[in-house]
Amino acid sequence: MSGEGVVRAASVPAPEPAAASVPVPALRRAHVDLGAIAGNVAHVASLVSPAAVMMVVKANGYGHGAEQAARAGLAAGATWLGVADVDEALALRAAGIEAPILAWLHGSDPSFEQAVSQDVTLGISTARQLSRAADAGTPARPARVHLKVDTGLGRNGLQRADWETVFRAAREAEVAGLMVVEGLFSHLSNADESEDRAQLAAFGEAEALARSLGLEPSIRHLASTAGALRLPQTRLDLVRLGIGSYGLSPFDDADSAALGLRPAMRVESRLISVKRVTAGTGVSYGYTYHAPRDSWLGLVPLGYADGIPRHVSNRGSVWVGGSVHPIVGRVAMDQFVVDLGSLQASVGDRVVLFGDRMDGEPSADDWAEAAATINYEIVTRLGRRVERVYG
Repeated sequence: MSGEGVVRAASVPAPEPAAASVPVPALRRAHVDLGAIAGNVAHVASLVSPAAVMMVVKANGYGHGAEQAARAGLAAGATWLGVADVDEALALRAAGIEAPILAWLHGSDPSFEQAVSQDVTLGISTARQLSRAADAGTPARPARVHLKVDTGLGRNGLQRADWETVFRAAREAEVAGLMVVEGLFSHLSNADESEDRAQLAAFGEAEALARSLGLEPSIRHLASTAGALRLPQTRLDLVRLGIGSYGLSPFDDADSAALGLRPAMRVESRLISVKRVTAGTGVSYGYTYHAPRDSWLGLVPLGYADGIPRHVSNRGSVWVGGSVHPIVGRVAMDQFVVDLGSLQASVGDRVVLFGDRMDGEPSADDWAEAAATINYEIVTRLGRRVERVYG
């Protein structure tokens, strides 16, 4: 069965496609504005100073391209890079990036030799990980670690009952020359200000215990974008700037513009079919939409295989021909339909799925609301068929 949306066309012909001499643009493209990324990093760096900035480029730079985003952020003042796992860190090293990199998500029995040899700093959340890091270190090249404590988020990080045991073991590894405990960190829940302040207090307890046992972490970090912007006490020595690097807001009550940020990604496509239908025509699988009037329908060649949430069916919108038009019918694997109303668009016309509200386009926030999710997911889920273009 074809993945195309089902559309019953009337006899009115569609507009002619563009002349063959005009080059046809890519069907699926994400334009990434590296200047916007640099501007966002510089803006937040100025707000949080004297705390330093770690730019988080995990998950392929939140879908924007890890290497390209990292270079833009470092040029704008970030002094660290953050990734989820060692493989992501090693990919940056292979690309020639020499800045400090922290990787903090590991398997149950990790091997850290390659990470240590490539000067990747390890986030340590368990006694087993600490032991493996010590195994990988030597007096000539000790493992550099940041100990992560769970202060209330309930994800990875040392549980309070294990703090003393692991801190003692870390100090022993330091004395043996196998490890340098460079940092201590945690992650806020961002549930509300009182919860974040409670976590800050717990972090202070962990730091005091670590120092009483002989550890001297010089880099303390707790805040991601949300904490860095709204709770200055959590900035400490370093903030981890994730979603804010890419110009998106972590808050429900403030958009990018309100925070002085500029979205760095604009996802575009082209209409590959335009047809006139009569009132009552059903659209796409299951006929969840019927045209309420005679209308022009446009077909866009992206679908859930490209990371377009199926949940935006009959809820999301795109920009075509200077105005916003609704996505109608169910999003399919490779395509979705837009009700253009009276707009007589042409095959090849530009479509903006999401970009910057300041330009009159739907935003990642708008798409997140339509899909009942968050803007983080909208940008990170884009698939391999969506070409990234940098400027």
